[in-house]
Amino acid sequence: MKVLLLKDPKDKDSGPDPYIKELGLHGFEATLIPVLSFEFISLESLFEKLSHPECYGGLVFTSPRALEAIKICLKENSKNEAWSKSLKQKWNTKPAYVVGKATASLVEEIGLTPQGEKSGNAEKLAEYICSREKPNSSALLFPCGALKREVLPTVLREKGVPLESLTVYQTTQHADLQESLSSYFSQQGIPASVVFFSPSGVKFCLQHIQKLSKDFINHIKFAAIGPTTAEAMEAAGIPVSCTAESPTPQDLAAAIQRTLHPQNC
Repeated sequence: MKVLLLKDPKDKDSGPDPYIKELGLHGFEATLIPVLSFEFISLESLFEKLSHPECYGGLVFTSPRALEAIKICLKENSKNEAWSKSLKQKWNTKPAYVVGKATASLVEEIGLTPQGEKSGNAEKLAEYICSREKPNSSALLFPCGALKREVLPTVLREKGVPLESLTVYQTTQHADLQESLSSYFSQQGIPASVVFFSPSGVKFCLQHIQKLSKDFINHIKFAAIGPTTAEAMEAAGIPVSCTAESPTPQDLAAAIQRTLHPQNC
């Protein structure tokens, strides 16, 4: 059975995409189509803030892209040297809050220790942060995307936990998206399941999928990587057949298995 994953591939250097691999172990033939392109902005401002850990109570990351922005900064020799010599150690005395495993592993790559990775979504991470941070303490630095949801900032503001957001990337539709979807549907046919990985993915893909599926759209089981994406799907009128318990390849594969092969569970 075919599963279409609407997500960006994992870094080419790190082997096969874990979602394709895990779904393959469950007997599914998964195909990945990149949906989003990212433009990184305000990188000088980002590094300027990272250069002053004494001004902040810690870091918050809800997206792997925010870490990519930092990694781009650190490609510059002088900045990498400053980070390695002193900044990394200073930030390591403060918490680095993260929303999931993918973000946590990137935090580890830059030499920091993640906290809260089992949260799985912004709401739960906000609760976790509020349980550990005192009101009116030093602000947490939050590098984020232009399309960030307001859930986490709102919860922290209500609890009196200061947060300083900095937009470090913008999200746009991948240049090849329409062509890739058309090619997939013409060559592979209608997939048994389509998985959305972000509200942006819903926004950019749904219209194309509806057009390509025609009357067969009711045969597709639509899956979400998490509750935020599921909400966006429901708001767009897509029936959500399953949502991964946490945003991992294993939980997604298990959810799709239950949906497509309920008699085997």
